[in-house]
Amino acid sequence: MTLEQIIQQAKAPAYALPAEAVLKQAAVSRSRGLSEAEAALRLGRFGPNALLAHAPRSAIGILVDQLRSPVVGLLSAAAALAAAFGEWKEAAAIAIVLVINTMIGFFTELRAVRSMEALRKLATRSCRVRRDGKPRTIPAEDLVPGDIVIVESGDVVTADIRLVEAHNLFCDESTLTGESVPVEKSVRPVSPDAILAERASMLHKGTAITRGTGEGVAVATGMATELGLTTRLVIEAESEISPLERKLSELTRQLVVAILIVTALIAAAGMASGRDLMLMIEAAIALAVAAIPEGLPIVATMALARGMWRMARRNVVVERLAAVETLGATTVICTDKTGTLTENRMTAERLWLPSGDYRLDHARNRLLNAAGNEAAFDAPLRRALEVGSLCGTAVLSASGDGGVGDPMELALQRLAGLAGLERASLLAAWPKVHEIAFDTETKMMATAHARDGRLLVAVKGAPEEVLAASTTFGESEAPLTGEDRDEWLRRASALAAEGLRVLALAESTLPADAAPAYEALNFLGLAGFRDPPRIDVKEAIAECRAAGIRVVMVTGDHASTARVIAEMLGLAAPGAAIVVEGRELEALGALGERERERVLAAQVFARVTPAQKLELVRLYQSAGEIVAMTGDGVNDAPALQKADIGVAMGLRGTEVAREAADIVLRDDAFGSIVAAVREGRVIFSNLRRFLVYLLSCNISEVMVVALAVVTGLPLPLLPLQILFLNLVTDVLPAFALATGEGEDDVLRQPPRNPREPLLGVAQWSFVALYGALLTASTLGVLLIGHYWLGLHGDALVTVSFLTLAFGQLFHVFNMRGRRSGLLVNAVTRNPYVWLAVAICAGLLLLAVYAPPLAEALRLGVPDRDGWTLVLLASIAPLLLGTMMGAIGHLLRRGKESVSPS
Repeated sequence: MTLEQIIQQAKAPAYALPAEAVLKQAAVSRSRGLSEAEAALRLGRFGPNALLAHAPRSAIGILVDQLRSPVVGLLSAAAALAAAFGEWKEAAAIAIVLVINTMIGFFTELRAVRSMEALRKLATRSCRVRRDGKPRTIPAEDLVPGDIVIVESGDVVTADIRLVEAHNLFCDESTLTGESVPVEKSVRPVSPDAILAERASMLHKGTAITRGTGEGVAVATGMATELGLTTRLVIEAESEISPLERKLSELTRQLVVAILIVTALIAAAGMASGRDLMLMIEAAIALAVAAIPEGLPIVATMALARGMWRMARRNVVVERLAAVETLGATTVICTDKTGTLTENRMTAERLWLPSGDYRLDHARNRLLNAAGNEAAFDAPLRRALEVGSLCGTAVLSASGDGGVGDPMELALQRLAGLAGLERASLLAAWPKVHEIAFDTETKMMATAHARDGRLLVAVKGAPEEVLAASTTFGESEAPLTGEDRDEWLRRASALAAEGLRVLALAESTLPADAAPAYEALNFLGLAGFRDPPRIDVKEAIAECRAAGIRVVMVTGDHASTARVIAEMLGLAAPGAAIVVEGRELEALGALGERERERVLAAQVFARVTPAQKLELVRLYQSAGEIVAMTGDGVNDAPALQKADIGVAMGLRGTEVAREAADIVLRDDAFGSIVAAVREGRVIFSNLRRFLVYLLSCNISEVMVVALAVVTGLPLPLLPLQILFLNLVTDVLPAFALATGEGEDDVLRQPPRNPREPLLGVAQWSFVALYGALLTASTLGVLLIGHYWLGLHGDALVTVSFLTLAFGQLFHVFNMRGRRSGLLVNAVTRNPYVWLAVAICAGLLLLAVYAPPLAEALRLGVPDRDGWTLVLLASIAPLLLGTMMGAIGHLLRRGKESVSPS
């Protein structure tokens, strides 16, 4: 009988059956789980554990989107108009260009979309299962019915799971039931008629574990889950469109409307002045074609895709496209300390017990007493080491160098190993029967171990919380007085002042049938851990300061420890760090103006809970800041969602935090955040750069034709020639500009105002200025060629066409940054720019010297005077643009040098 038949023949649903019956139906042993071979068979039978929502865009869909573009509509109208008046050559040429442009757009967007889809796979979700008797982490898509799944606080549930074990397990099921309060889970069966919200024995795909640990057997995966049934009607999700893409689409639509109005007005004015009707129709077609930025949607898509790939190479995975635009505007980065600013490589350096103070000698890997001699592992010391090793879930590697789990738990196990205390042996002697998972409210965790009819409860946590729950201390279990608590809190502060992270250890002994609780504990002492700062963080923080971005440390650690690390990393001058504790964030509404300013000026926030992180985000946003907030825990999700940029940790972060974030750091490094901010600025800068280039080129074409029509000059450009120009000198250089890696000083500029439009006053001024320079040089050649060189007809059109073509080509070098060097900058360092210029120049020469193409474009071969005129006039806009840039740079430097200090 197959597994499907077994499940179908069950008399009750899984949540109504005892756990043992569900395991039997699933044909799986809880202790061993499925074998890899059986899991592979079931994967083939049931398929991947994935929903059909968010289906990738099909090639047909991408092609249809290309044809829906207003640019395509306007070009089609121009072709139809040309055909209606018998201009079959122009009509055919426009149709050919339309096909070429659409195909370029289609293949470019197809590649970009597939690239973005591939990027999302870098952030593939995972889950922990037991297979062949060993815990394993596998991609969530490989989970199959019958797998034994292990869950803990912070996990996103990846299948419908019948629980077989639960310890203080709570689940947020709001995504399915709308219930805002986490629901407690148990292994007890419920009624077969229980509604979804009442199925306490089940975990459902898409929900989140908020507290505790548990194990269960997967009973449904993929579209067979409750989430799959709910979303079955939504087979294809609407593709994500970022604000940036919406702005580009809106800009394109506005340009098309403006083109139609200007074209109609100029054509009407020409006919009213007595110009030839056919000439005006030809001019109208030329104007319409000239103003359309055919390459804009294509290049924009490619710029986004390439920028996201560059982020991925720096271990930054973009979860939401909207983050790309916001990154460059970030003004405050609120970052965790452990693992982000530090290496998350803990060493237990101090153990301060009532019986003595011990330090770790790194050189000899020995524990020394206060006198500097090797410690004698007496009963009090061994007892503290045993409790420290037992209280945890981390698994130390056989070599002792690495392991899986909390770094401080691994450090405690390594320290216990110096006394010959191996956790596996301790657990064999003291089997674990219960666990109270760490909770941000209690700031403690505990494990309970049975032996000789008694229950040993091992506890570790924040010193102030553990001391508050303790009534005795030391080997003698002497009463713990208020003075004793104050003294141990002072000792904890002294350890923190050395830059150590501090945990307190405690224990209690209870009857075997008692419920473990944080009550009447016996305080054993303090453990101090060293987590060295990452070597690249100090430089990264300095880069942020130069970029106008404040970096603020937000940690749950002790204030003294956080202060030391902050001053080591350059967040504040030695002795000058402003430290605010989390409790001060709870009364923000009652703070006076002076206290509020102090909080906003703080470099360090210590003892901060996830809920207080949310208040901190709100505080900065109310002050007009654009906030990036890091997080890794399940309770960090609200702050990550509220922040302008939510940054989740990919290594130690929970699935819930990753779901809530805009970007995920695959290496948890602060330097990766800085790299993401830089790349966000580069992407936006590249978009602006090629927009200014495209629009200034297209406006120059419009102005050349319009002014010629209005002033009665010969038409300097024909529609077919403009189409060739747009296809050659627009798209390839714009592609090259979109691949730029940014100016050297991109992180030495202030953050962009997020309310600033895609093209502001400065950018439109450049478009108008450069368009005017290109227009002046082209019309100048038209006048000189007509009145001085005596050129007429195709010969005159040829020199004006080549002048504008090469002028636009050289104009790409005007797209350097305003503060960059004239000769060495992001444009001149970009090899794709030089390649684009070389290809375009070759195509322009081919248009003149290849007879079939020259005949189609109605171009002739200029003589020596003609080529001299073309080269001088086409390089003039570049030279003038460079001169104006140099003058502007000198004026800015002059203002800076005379500004008051």
